Amino acid sequence: MSTHLSLADLHGSLSDPLLDAMTFLNEVTERYPDALSFAPGRPHEGFFETGQVAKYLDVYLDHLRGRGLTEDQVRTTLFQYGPTKGIVADLIARTLANDEGLEADPASVVVTVGAQEGMLLVLRALCAGPDDVLLVSSPCYVGVTGAARLLDITTVPVPEGDPAALAATARRLRAEGKRPRAFYVVPDFANPSGTSMPVEARAGLLDTAAEEDLLVIEDNPYGFFARAYGERPTLKALDRHRRVVYLGSFAKTCFPGARLGYVVADQPVTAPDGSTTLLADQLAKLKSMTTVNTPALSQAVIGGMLLTHDCRLRTANAPATAHYAANLTVLLGELERHFPAAERTRLGVSWNEPEGGFFAVLDVPFTADEAAMERCARDHGVLWTPMAPFYPAGGGERRLRLSVSALNERQIAEGVARLAAFVRASA
Repeated sequence: MSTHLSLADLHGSLSDPLLDAMTFLNEVTERYPDALSFAPGRPHEGFFETGQVAKYLDVYLDHLRGRGLTEDQVRTTLFQYGPTKGIVADLIARTLANDEGLEADPASVVVTVGAQEGMLLVLRALCAGPDDVLLVSSPCYVGVTGAARLLDITTVPVPEGDPAALAATARRLRAEGKRPRAFYVVPDFANPSGTSMPVEARAGLLDTAAEEDLLVIEDNPYGFFARAYGERPTLKALDRHRRVVYLGSFAKTCFPGARLGYVVADQPVTAPDGSTTLLADQLAKLKSMTTVNTPALSQAVIGGMLLTHDCRLRTANAPATAHYAANLTVLLGELERHFPAAERTRLGVSWNEPEGGFFAVLDVPFTADEAAMERCARDHGVLWTPMAPFYPAGGGERRLRLSVSALNERQIAEGVARLAAFVRASA
């Protein structure tokens, strides 16, 4: 007789509606392939050229030869397992210094299989027991709440951009016998809200973290699309007390298929015998038991891309930055055109106006759930993402996320027209 497993006997995360929601979105996209999609947060494919992969690989291999490696050593670097912390940490550190004004010792960098692995490693290292709690900015990227669910870590939401609420939540949890361990936040062009944190709020957040003895997990997948780091520094660039663990990714700024991310974890860790290492070294121990190491081939290609552009991604991404900014301008303009002020008031429609990035949020007069999304795809030929899954404690039922990253301006204009027709039909 064949083995038959009960879902009730598997890990509880597999029954979590959060995982089902993301699967449903993928399935709807496949069922309606001709629908214009505001759903994916993937970069525009027009900036990818397959021939660049081989070119970047050659650039990196020449870089190794220039450092004095023999051909045997070059071959070993590319084909063998390699160091757990990665082989391009020095190039990542140079890029962060050039583009973010962030001085990171390469020894504090762990190269990961996408930022998602970085989240898992950081959460596993920081949350040691059942009373440890992860605070998250709400609405929140589902990748981190999903990772916490896989690890059986409790998450508690804090309203986005509210340091006072962060302090109050941390104190309440301590009074309940819990240990608020860290706070996860995306300060630049956040997914899903698209909002960015003002510099004053960043300083306030770091002050609150110090007062409440919290670490801050800063996720910055979109920061390289900003125009200049001096305008709005990362939390890590402002960090003077090693409060911030920094997550980065090359998925949006180079290409997702490389699956390359990194963690900057420069916090000292003291062992019972008094010896000291970096948190990055502890993350590497965990990584050695998960993915062992990040594929050298992916690292070499991204390393070659960084070298080609003198470790300055902002300059390399200037065309993409302009493209996404233009798309966002079109989206906001088309929403204004299809929903003039009087009609917005009558329907109860509103939206935010992000300064950049991929996402904007639309408030609508109906429940924007999976059923509504499928009706919209079937009857109006347009897709979007429900916001409710991004609210860990509930909320967002009448909000939807619109992404402009994968469409062109003509498609955005047509997509908003179709969406407007659906909104009116559903009001």
